Amino acid sequence: MRYPTNDTFATHFLETGKDGPPFYLGRRFDADGRFLFEPGNTVVSHVVPGSATQAALFRLRERLEALPFADRFAWTPVESWHMTVFQGTIEGRRSAPFWPAGMGLDAPIDETTRLLDARLANFAPAQPFAVKPVEVTPLGLVVAGATPEDERTLRALRDRLADVFGYRHPDHEDYTFHVTLAYVKQWLPAGADAIYLPALDAIGRDVAAEVPQLELAPPAFCTFRDMNLFTPVRGLG
Repeated sequence: MRYPTNDTFATHFLETGKDGPPFYLGRRFDADGRFLFEPGNTVVSHVVPGSATQAALFRLRERLEALPFADRFAWTPVESWHMTVFQGTIEGRRSAPFWPAGMGLDAPIDETTRLLDARLANFAPAQPFAVKPVEVTPLGLVVAGATPEDERTLRALRDRLADVFGYRHPDHEDYTFHVTLAYVKQWLPAGADAIYLPALDAIGRDVAAEVPQLELAPPAFCTFRDMNLFTPVRGLG
């Protein structure tokens, strides 16, 4: 699914025109915001623990939680915060083009992790890159390469991972990098955009001034059981 930005606020967050609940409700989290068992693997760069970036994101989340209707979101724990570099396999998404070539669609997730890890055995180390804040949304922080060269480095890394893993998602070319702090579990009422959009713009300016570049760990291939924790299996930096 394409990551929501504020340009698509009404489409992704408001109840107007919706004929069902948010996509991940009952799949990734329950109505109380508890994350459900949904195992998978992924390549991420973790927010560095104890860093100024982690502290700034914590303050960002506090400001999001202070907005009206904050109880309509499921909030991710600090330990989970990361920027996804490339999406791996996940239990609830077993179909092309989200599944590696040469693997059965019924392969257990733990087996796909072992097979993908083996494919990374001779992977050339990822080149360093820097990342900057772009905008704050109700779900967290949209980011991008700090310079055009950093963005090219990130995109090239995604291309290499796609070649090694054996698939490319439909949004591969224009994937939106982000740090997820929340998921929407109940649509916002009509008119909430009048409250949210100015607040998100102000918060975004403050975050960009506070942390013009994010402190992220080098990319790592990780495994997870739910959205609470992403455990490194192999460093790629």
